[in-house]
Amino acid sequence: MDKNTVSRDGTPIAYERLGDGPPIILVAGAMCTGATLAPLAAALSDRFGAVVYDRRGRGASGDTAPFAVAREVEDIAALIEACGGGAALFGVSSGGALALEAAASGLPLTEVAVYETPFAVHDEGRAERRAYTARLTGLLAEDRRGDAVELFLSLTGMPPEMIAGTRRSPAWPDMEAIAPTLAYDDAALGDGPVPTERLAAIGVPLLSVAGGASPEWMREAARAVADAAPDGTYRVLDDQTHMVDPQVLAPALADFFGGTAEAG
Repeated sequence: MDKNTVSRDGTPIAYERLGDGPPIILVAGAMCTGATLAPLAAALSDRFGAVVYDRRGRGASGDTAPFAVAREVEDIAALIEACGGGAALFGVSSGGALALEAAASGLPLTEVAVYETPFAVHDEGRAERRAYTARLTGLLAEDRRGDAVELFLSLTGMPPEMIAGTRRSPAWPDMEAIAPTLAYDDAALGDGPVPTERLAAIGVPLLSVAGGASPEWMREAARAVADAAPDGTYRVLDDQTHMVDPQVLAPALADFFGGTAEAG
């Protein structure tokens, strides 16, 4: 990250902008840094100024206690200001929940788009989320960072043998370093279900995207997000999973955000 801005509480937020067009801020999900979305930013940079950043507690950004989701919304506000006072916003997975909250908070956005925000749509999913929150809170309180990362990977459906291999990989220390931010993503998702009343406050166009090869509940959640917003659109990308191909996602986002580019 080659730039820094300062959030309202004094936390430095590291970011990088690729391209000179209308700004789109990209919000990464759990266990990810701004570098995770760099390939998507590169794919958008021919038409947009794609901004990737390290969310607080990750990478080159700072962190300030106590945490609240509102602090991460203020981080996005600082990035918008650094971009000239207005921007579009995209969030992936739990980063999508943060992007939706930022939009509902009334930040100066032109549009907001999300990919597979993992809200629970059935009782079983809600119960799983509650159990995860309780277990994660306990592990982080005991500073058992490795076990917290393993818990998260289990929630994503990663098989135990693959998790064991990941624990032995060179990437594991970096994953443990940002393990406390798992609580930040968990907080952004709230108590699990799609926050329909909150999404009704979003005053800009919204695009909610899901992968055609993802589990059915993810598509249900994505559709529910679009339905809850006053100006929401739902779209499915054929053959894509939660690990969406940036080269497939970028054209869909460019189509949606293109009105801003043309208007600008």
